[in-house]
Amino acid sequence: MSQSFKQPMAMDKWHEIVRTRDASGLGDLLSDDVVFYSPVVRTPQVGKTITAIYLSAAIHVFGNDSFRYVREMIGESDAVLEFETEIDGIIVNGVDMIKWNADGKMVEFKVMLRPLKAVNLIHEKMAAMLSGSDQP
Repeated sequence: MSQSFKQPMAMDKWHEIVRTRDASGLGDLLSDDVVFYSPVVRTPQVGKTITAIYLSAAIHVFGNDSFRYVREMIGESDAVLEFETEIDGIIVNGVDMIKWNADGKMVEFKVMLRPLKAVNLIHEKMAAMLSGSDQP
């Protein structure tokens, strides 16, 4: 007997943020102690404020008409979302690995990217966004 799977509300909210490129909903989606793992920063970033800053910058850097999730594996409390986008003529392929708690708040967000040329490009663009030289 097969049971239908209902996508968790955290994923619905995340997809809406990505679709609209509107980061204002991150405050309601992130737990206070969420941990963000960047593909270009060595140490994990802990807390809602810093994670919202990184994700807001990422939405701006990655958020163009070519961005799309190409594969999703979603469970009850975590998901792996593979994405593709083109930025400055470079194809960026990556994975968002997301965990949320029983309250539907994200507790972990990890981003992995490939190829190296894309990692270097994203590092440059995210650094510019986070330093304030290219605010959204």
